[in-house]
Amino acid sequence: MNSEYRNIFDAAKTAAMELSVTADSKISRLLADLAEAIPENKDMILKANATDIAMMSPENPMYDRLRLDEKRLDGIASDMKNVAALPSPVGRILSETVRPNGMTIKKVSVPFGVVGIIYEARPNVSFDVFSLCLKSGNACILKGGSDAWNSNNAIVSLIRSVLAAHGLNENIVTLMPAGRESTSALLEAVGDVDLVIPRGSKGLIDFVRKNALVPVIETGAGICHTYFDKDGDIDKGAAIITNAKTRRVSVCNALDCLIIHKDRLFDLPGLCNGVKEYDVTIFADEAAYAALEESYPAELLKHADESSFGTEFLDYKMAVRTVDSLSEALEHIDRYSSRHSEAIVSENEAVINEFLTKVDAACVYANVSTAFTDGAQFGFGAEIGISTQKLHARGPMALPELNTYKYLITGNGQVRPK
Repeated sequence: MNSEYRNIFDAAKTAAMELSVTADSKISRLLADLAEAIPENKDMILKANATDIAMMSPENPMYDRLRLDEKRLDGIASDMKNVAALPSPVGRILSETVRPNGMTIKKVSVPFGVVGIIYEARPNVSFDVFSLCLKSGNACILKGGSDAWNSNNAIVSLIRSVLAAHGLNENIVTLMPAGRESTSALLEAVGDVDLVIPRGSKGLIDFVRKNALVPVIETGAGICHTYFDKDGDIDKGAAIITNAKTRRVSVCNALDCLIIHKDRLFDLPGLCNGVKEYDVTIFADEAAYAALEESYPAELLKHADESSFGTEFLDYKMAVRTVDSLSEALEHIDRYSSRHSEAIVSENEAVINEFLTKVDAACVYANVSTAFTDGAQFGFGAEIGISTQKLHARGPMALPELNTYKYLITGNGQVRPK
């Protein structure tokens, strides 16, 4: 390991140790001040972001994720204030027992220490990660994509200036240098980095999982389905489908595939009226194609093939699959889902309960848009990612998930018999 990375990791470990004895009230004040500083420094941030945007084609699915504007900065600041107001997860007594010999055992939540985040062209993640890591007692090392280098550099510079103003170690947050070499250094930092969380495309997540020597929590790509059951309400369904698909097409909770029961194909044009207004291209199977052919714009209606399913489009595109039954819908989801967010639209309680029980995903919805898979929407303040794995954390990862635990054992001279 070269000296530059050695210094980064050593400084982060020192900062994490100092942070472990910092009062939560001081952390909350800092986050509140940083939230105020974001709009005050919007010109600097947006200028840096404009430099990054100028180098990316608007046709790139990542373009929307890369772009910042005043509204998004205001939302980031609001989320940060919410995080500041939340209770700290550090030091919670998760359980406490007294053994027959008088020994007391407490299970207590504690920070991981140093958390590394590898992410693509999403500069808002820099703010989200910092606020959550700070509030949960962790130092963070950020490895953003080269597409967002100027934005991330401006953001981290602002964060560090606020840390310094509050008398805290600036190395609580560090932006790794650009390039693949620094990514490898972070993934191989055994003993220095306690946890790495990748946030981005399936390709990025697969790369991190295959190459990391440090522990990884996967925040998976979102291949999201909505099943419109034969007992579905068309008004609810149309609103949910339109919202899930078009609210923001570049996010991981956006709808990729509409599954429809064959008995409701006559309602498919009505269900797709909303997405038609956004010029969404539909890749439809034969039955769905026939149902849409007379009403959906010809230039936006395509025949589906195998590649249409199991694809995270990140664009104004959507697949439609026709099924004969709930069982067939569940089979389709099981085959193609990324275990992120899945939804059903139905008025049949038995069908809803079977769907909620059998679908294996981090977030499963009934008569609700998948767009709600988000830490802020769940009342968590913000999120560090949506975990699609089952170990330690699942779904929106926020403050509690950024803590692990340890056992504190106290007594009065007890010794274990031979």
